[in-house]
Amino acid sequence: MKSMIFAAGLGTRLRPLTNDRPKALVEVKGKPLLQYSIEALIKAGSTEIIINVHHFADLIENFLTKKNNFGIRIEISDEREKVLETGGGLKKAQWFFNDGAPFLLCNVDVLTNMDLKAFYNAHPPSGTLATLAVRNRPSSRYLLFDKNNRLIGWENVTNHTRQSLPQSRMPQKKNIQHLAFSGIHVLSPRIFEYMPPEDKFSIIEVYLRAMDKETIRAYPHDTDNWLDVGRPESLMEAEKQVNGD
Repeated sequence: MKSMIFAAGLGTRLRPLTNDRPKALVEVKGKPLLQYSIEALIKAGSTEIIINVHHFADLIENFLTKKNNFGIRIEISDEREKVLETGGGLKKAQWFFNDGAPFLLCNVDVLTNMDLKAFYNAHPPSGTLATLAVRNRPSSRYLLFDKNNRLIGWENVTNHTRQSLPQSRMPQKKNIQHLAFSGIHVLSPRIFEYMPPEDKFSIIEVYLRAMDKETIRAYPHDTDNWLDVGRPESLMEAEKQVNGD
């Protein structure tokens, strides 16, 4: 299994911790976030990982060298010149996913005990473009799913913007699920057919563009522990909850 870790973010919400290091190397229980991600992917069966880098990229490369790439193939997707966001970052790394198999993506600032192997195996080998890990939790932005867990839209509750299927194809309001994305997904290589020509964009934009023609499914995992540690308060919570072993 091939995987990608999104680690090119500036980590502005974690300053001053990220004044001298990338967010990927911020530690919880003495272990860098990047190491948690790599070890979780290896445990799930991933033997080849690509990591996009930007902020203090050389420190990430040095860390991987010292760890001997954790004994697997690890490639770097260099975004030093320009951060490309999640969609653009994946597009730049398209060359890595050349075996025709589904692949797993995750954000480096997510800590979870989710069974990633079971998640990957839950993605149908054909017919489904993407499987998205989601939770029923408070958020400013929600993915909208029908009762069959199929993606039908997106909503920002802060500025009251919404993008969805045509109204004639939308289910009744009571049958719409508002679920928050967990930053973990499995994708079919067909995703690259829906990439826009520009080089910087969010992967969510691609999902919304494709949902009219493709099946993009929710994978609820509310029983798992999950933390977005891109914020100081969550980082402190992680220090209490996470076992660093």
